[in-house]
Amino acid sequence: MAAQAHELDLAGMRLSAGEGRRLALEVPIEPLELAGERYVVSPARVPVELDISRMIGGGYALHVHFTAELDGPCMRCLKDGAPSFEVDSREVDRPGGGEELDSPYVHDEVLDLAAWVRDAFALEVPAKVLCREDCAGLCPVCAADLNEAGPEHHHASTPDPRWAKLRELKLE
Repeated sequence: MAAQAHELDLAGMRLSAGEGRRLALEVPIEPLELAGERYVVSPARVPVELDISRMIGGGYALHVHFTAELDGPCMRCLKDGAPSFEVDSREVDRPGGGEELDSPYVHDEVLDLAAWVRDAFALEVPAKVLCREDCAGLCPVCAADLNEAGPEHHHASTPDPRWAKLRELKLE
C-alpha cells in the first residue's frame, strides 16, 4: 500500500546532487467545478508515481504520473460519465534560476503535492466533459437522448415565422 501524501519534505530526503528517488504515493484530489457542475475525481486517493531528482547546483527536477477518472454529468446528454485521463507532469525548482525555474508548488524545499496533482489533472481535463467521445447529446427540439434514439430520429421542420408575409404573396 502506498503512503498518503499532501506535502512532501524534499530536504528531508537528503538527496545529493545527481541523485534521484521514485516514490509511490496516494494523493486525494479535491472535486472540480466545471460549467457549474461538480465533478468528483476517483479513486478517492489517486495512486501517483513521483520521481524526484536533485540537480547539480541546487534545486529539484520533479515528475509525476497518474491516471484518474472524473465522475459527473456529460455536458451533452447529461447522463453520468466517468472518462479516464492520464496525467504526466513535470516541474523544476531551482532557486535563483528565474521565473521559469521557480515552481509554484515548492516552498522552502517542501513540495505541495496535492496542489500540483490537482492542477495537473485540471489541465488535462477537456473543456467539455463527455460520457464518451461520440456522444450525440440531446435533441434540441424534444430533448430526446440521441444516443438511444438513433439516426432515424428527426422532426418536421417548421417554417420560419419571419417569412410568413411572403407566403401570403400570390404570383401569377
